[in-house]
Amino acid sequence: MAKRKGERHIDYYHDDPVAPVVKRRNFGAFGSSVIFIVAGLFLSNTYAANISLSSGAGVEFGQGISMTTACSGSQALTVTPYSSFINSSGAGSFYFNSVKVSGIPTSCYGVDFTINAYGETSTSPLAIFNTNATNAIASNVSGTFQLATGSTSGASIASGSGTFTITFTNPVATAGSVSRLTIQSSPSMALTCAQGGTCAVGDMGPGGGRIFFVAASDFNCGPAYTSTGSPTGGLCKYLEVAPSGWNTGSDPLKPWAVSANQSSDVSGITNDSSAYNNSLGIGLGYKNSTLIVTQNGVYNASSNNYAAGSARAYAGGSKSDWYLPTLAELNLLCQWAHGVAPSVSTACSGGSINSSIYGANSAGFAANGYWSSSELSGTNVWAVAFGSPFQADGGKNLAISVRPIRAF
Repeated sequence: MAKRKGERHIDYYHDDPVAPVVKRRNFGAFGSSVIFIVAGLFLSNTYAANISLSSGAGVEFGQGISMTTACSGSQALTVTPYSSFINSSGAGSFYFNSVKVSGIPTSCYGVDFTINAYGETSTSPLAIFNTNATNAIASNVSGTFQLATGSTSGASIASGSGTFTITFTNPVATAGSVSRLTIQSSPSMALTCAQGGTCAVGDMGPGGGRIFFVAASDFNCGPAYTSTGSPTGGLCKYLEVAPSGWNTGSDPLKPWAVSANQSSDVSGITNDSSAYNNSLGIGLGYKNSTLIVTQNGVYNASSNNYAAGSARAYAGGSKSDWYLPTLAELNLLCQWAHGVAPSVSTACSGGSINSSIYGANSAGFAANGYWSSSELSGTNVWAVAFGSPFQADGGKNLAISVRPIRAF
């Protein structure tokens, strides 16, 4: 076809594919698990990395493809793949980095959607994220979508009304290597909070503790207090507290700093001249704790030295991100322990310690003061008394209780 001046064309090659036979398997009351082939999604190995459908029509990444599924009946779902350019030294490529599924009706409650990608001639699915993961799985839990087993590391999910988007934080399949996408539905095997699924206050967390706070808006976290600080490389949403007996007994009594540093400011921690109960303190405890450890050295259990070192040394649930909470985080922990509704800006008061209202009845807090990682000055640090709750400061030489938390 003649090309008009200024017009660009991208050529495609594809055979007219024969539609594969789709076999249905019986899954009892649900009915069936169906593999849906996205009508021969052929990806051109071009700069634009376009998709060419079996009809010969060209559809770019970002344009949805409609299809029906067993759970949706006559209502078509829309599957939309996306790519992004990832730069590297002297090179770079487009990678298949996310996929959106929308138009999901309520009849698909209790369903897992498994998405795979295939090469032009391959019968085995390609690795698409996290080095070698081939399955991107979303569970539909009464209309809320969450990542399922095998998809919780190296991927994130955004859930909406009748829609979800899975984004690969570490995509490995180039756009040009992918020729077909499939989506398979099956009865849901939704993850529990402990397995990496959606969490609620009081749930058992991935680290073996209890979830004591669920943020309405995700927050910075991690050792640098950043938007990429969580274990999966994003913002954090949950705070989990170490279980009773985390230190093989009651909560240990520790000084805040080793003797040589009990009159020294910690570089990098901003001193709070008054009790600081603010959302900016949520997620900050990890950074504070690493700065305290930098000043005070490696924790040494045999010499019973210092609070933040003890918290950072804890590895419950094989997690290495436990830390000493800020005053703001400790305040929320106190409210949870007393069965008081969480309030970021209000100091903990009322209720009764280890209340069953939000699931703290097995938490085993002592009616003692607990250290935060928030400094008042070079000599004093903020703490919360958990008996009849109040906030106060104490000298870094005092030995009071320690309970680690983690954010994810």
